[in-house]
Amino acid sequence: MRSSATNLLICLAFLASLATASGQLAPTYEASRNEPLEKYDNPPALPQIMETSPRMISQFGVFTSYQANVDANGQNILGDAANECPISVDPTNPNKMTIAWRQFNDVTSNFRQGGWGYTTDGGVHWTFPGILQNNVFRSDPVTKSDEVGNFFYLSLQSNVQQSFFCDDLWRSTNGGQSWTEQSPDRGGGGGDKEWFTIDKTGGPGHGFQYQADDGINCNGGGVEFQRSTDGGVTWQSPITIPNGPRYGTLDVDTNGNLFVGGWAGGTAFYCERSSNAQIGGQTPTFDRSTAVSLGGTIVQGGINGVGLCGQVFLAIDRSGGPTNNNIYMLASVEPSGRSTTDVMFVRSTDGGLTFSAPQRINDDGLTNKWHWFGTFSVAPNGRLDAVWYDTRNAANNTDSQLFYSYSTDAGVTWSPNVAVSATFNPFEGYPNQSKIGDYITIVSDNSGGNVAYAATFNFNPNRGQHEEDVYYVRVSPSGGATPTPTSTASPTATATATPTATRTPTPTATATATATATATATATATATATATATATATATATSTATPTSTPAATPTATPTPTATPRPTLTPRSEPSVRPRPTPAPRP
Repeated sequence: MRSSATNLLICLAFLASLATASGQLAPTYEASRNEPLEKYDNPPALPQIMETSPRMISQFGVFTSYQANVDANGQNILGDAANECPISVDPTNPNKMTIAWRQFNDVTSNFRQGGWGYTTDGGVHWTFPGILQNNVFRSDPVTKSDEVGNFFYLSLQSNVQQSFFCDDLWRSTNGGQSWTEQSPDRGGGGGDKEWFTIDKTGGPGHGFQYQADDGINCNGGGVEFQRSTDGGVTWQSPITIPNGPRYGTLDVDTNGNLFVGGWAGGTAFYCERSSNAQIGGQTPTFDRSTAVSLGGTIVQGGINGVGLCGQVFLAIDRSGGPTNNNIYMLASVEPSGRSTTDVMFVRSTDGGLTFSAPQRINDDGLTNKWHWFGTFSVAPNGRLDAVWYDTRNAANNTDSQLFYSYSTDAGVTWSPNVAVSATFNPFEGYPNQSKIGDYITIVSDNSGGNVAYAATFNFNPNRGQHEEDVYYVRVSPSGGATPTPTSTASPTATATATPTATRTPTPTATATATATATATATATATATATATATATATATATSTATPTSTPAATPTATPTPTATPRPTLTPRSEPSVRPRPTPAPRP
């Protein structure tokens, strides 16, 4: 069964490549529920000469997208790729954010690693210190922040034999500058396309971490749930989730109840509740299952090659107002009789007992257009912010833009849709894997939303096409950038939340700035044989008082690339960061 499904995916990948080359889309098909989305099927690319070009700042109206995956000098790295980009924000200082991504060092191979970047100035400048571990296959990054500003990074590992699909969890106490592995390698359980969340309520489950996967996992099979009660150091034995909801996120209401949303095949979606996951001494059980209609099904193919066209996002209102504990679900789905997708939304106002009829958020009413990678978040004041890719303005029906809409009445009505990015071709810049990832993300505050997404604005003259990079853009009901939200007092911290005083580097604001960096990697083992790895990077850089935005949707001029030798890749088991000489070489 595995071999026949694998052969089907190989055929579909071949069709996708032919379709892209000919300008025609591959057909969509119901997403697989028996095959992993992520596979170690290429070795690391051979060492190449690293070349750079100016980083991309893409201006579209009042919205400015800043490239995040840049080198030590703030330059774009030619020939690499980055996608699947979860974003997290420090609630005590919203200028501090981190974005993780799948890092492909060279597009000739789909071997990917755990990349990330951080910002200290609200997303205008980003620093890319390196990867979690050198030459370790990693995928499906997920990040979260707790209420005192610690960041957590859950990362999938696998091998070329596909003999395991296991996660490990990393923590940063310095705004994403460095990460310490909490669990041993593959000690975080989980599996393929995992999502996780943190209980930030004041109840007995405060600080607990919860994750769910898609059924291809460390335990062997079945869509499973796992819990950590010690900050991700250890994870309790997995529990099968009723109805097998996959490709969906988790959240916690103000009473500490855990909810998992997901797709169960066909047009079936479920919201599953555990009311005792917050009780550390009890084995979690799921005591409520609610069938949900989102007006279609989850599909692969079409606009995204061999990738998913959308996943299921569940989020809960914790505003404390009239909409408190409302449960919302959103996904890009393919309605019956269609070959394209819409962004659909439902709500529950009774704790997940019932859900509303599905409601379409994209307001163009065009059934032949793509509205894909839909995602959303709930602001602390209860506002809903949704973003997605959209082809409504494209004559070829494939060039896409990031669109935004918001709701201030629990999703009963939504604002007119607004394009917030320039147009990009989602087919260009593929690594040796025909998709631009499987998801994008947004985190909201009371005045707007922080979005991480992948796009192909940069042009690579060596390949004659654009390339996949990760971007940050700020959206809000008032338009583009909004004043930095005021930090609020944090609730009682978890026992694992112990921020350390680490100097935060200031990234350069110009392409001519110089930067130096040192990187150390250490590994220690306790008597229980639980390895603790730390990936750190410190940097100093010059900065300007006021960064200047470059209003450009695509580079207007590409300077002659600067070439430097790239070091030979050396397998290492311990965490590693990218060396930072000037100009910076790349493993």
